[in-house]
Amino acid sequence: MSHALSNLSVDGGRLWRSLMDLAEIGATPKGGVARLALTELDGEGRRLFVRWCEAAGLEVEIDEIGNIFARRAGKNPSLPPVMMGSHIDTQPTGGKFDGCFGVMAGLEVMRTLNDLGIETEAPLEVIAWTNEEGSRFPPCMMGSGVFIGKLGLAETLAKTDEHGLSVGAELARIGFAGTRKATGHPVGAYFETHIEQGPVLEDEGKTIGVVIGTLGQKWFDLTLTGVEAHAGPTPMRRRKDALLAAARVVEAVNAAALASGGHACGTVGYMRIHPNSRNVIPGRVEMGLDLRHWEAENLDALAAAVTARVAEIAERTGVTAELTPTADFPPLSFDPECVAFVRAAAERLGLPHRDIVSGAGHDATFIAEVAPAGMIFVPCENGISHNEAENAEPEHLAAGASILMHAVLARAGVVAA
Repeated sequence: MSHALSNLSVDGGRLWRSLMDLAEIGATPKGGVARLALTELDGEGRRLFVRWCEAAGLEVEIDEIGNIFARRAGKNPSLPPVMMGSHIDTQPTGGKFDGCFGVMAGLEVMRTLNDLGIETEAPLEVIAWTNEEGSRFPPCMMGSGVFIGKLGLAETLAKTDEHGLSVGAELARIGFAGTRKATGHPVGAYFETHIEQGPVLEDEGKTIGVVIGTLGQKWFDLTLTGVEAHAGPTPMRRRKDALLAAARVVEAVNAAALASGGHACGTVGYMRIHPNSRNVIPGRVEMGLDLRHWEAENLDALAAAVTARVAEIAERTGVTAELTPTADFPPLSFDPECVAFVRAAAERLGLPHRDIVSGAGHDATFIAEVAPAGMIFVPCENGISHNEAENAEPEHLAAGASILMHAVLARAGVVAA
């Protein structure tokens, strides 16, 4: 990159205004956003994004799963586009920045390049992926999953919410059932900016997280079956208490993750108790186990340790245990060149930074399976995300978007003036 371009930065005020304007759509009394995928509010947010893209001179296309692609032409249209993006759907009690920052940062990069009259060799695209959260229509990362062929289009369009409404019908209802083919598009590279969703950057006083990869994940459904019985007449030593076994499993999952160290995480975030009566010993508990690690062999070891403990707990408490794997995502390393572009941009702009691993999945995780990809993290207040209290500093967001711009230009190439 030429010396004249080495200190370029985006318009942080304009980026902030875009985020705040978008956050008005689905705004909650507690200061957050509830804009679930494919609701009318999501449609309103999408229409605002499209208007902004068209005002910036971008060519907008919508594919069969509702992903929105906004393209800025490059000097060489035969080159595959360098992409930026994330999502604008939220959790039911979501915040203003998760996902939305990545889309608005990409749009701000386009606006800044327009302002400065900078032409790139490769075309650029900013994308709003459909239903990353998965809170209304499982699974998560739906739009990017269909884009790379990991999820089938027909079966995904047929997915329904709790009211029986399908993805396909809701896309049509809000006007985003597009005609562009959902798969088969070449990608030169993909970059995604995101709030960290954790406390590391804030704790260490770093502005930029250079994301080197994402944790591997293994999920399990566990059903523990004992015998429901009266809480009064049944002696403690004669009980087959499924909830007691479940409590010991929760403790075992946490202990195993702590013992594994490093980036290991173990969580029980879902539990259903039967019959769920205050004077009946629980006879069945259904629960979800979420295990994560940066290293594949350690993730396997963590899963093996938890599996062994579940069997031991079941035997000691007199219950039966049915452990069923439901998800298995290996650890992912982002493209070394894309990571290097992000790191070099942080150094060029003099921003405090560190390498970091993402504990959550993102659309970039899927795109990295088919193309070079990288991510940029910025701090969020107290590490809080998926929460109406989610917050980020305007200067950190501007810094992340500026890093995005430098990384994209490094990959796409700048046409000499």
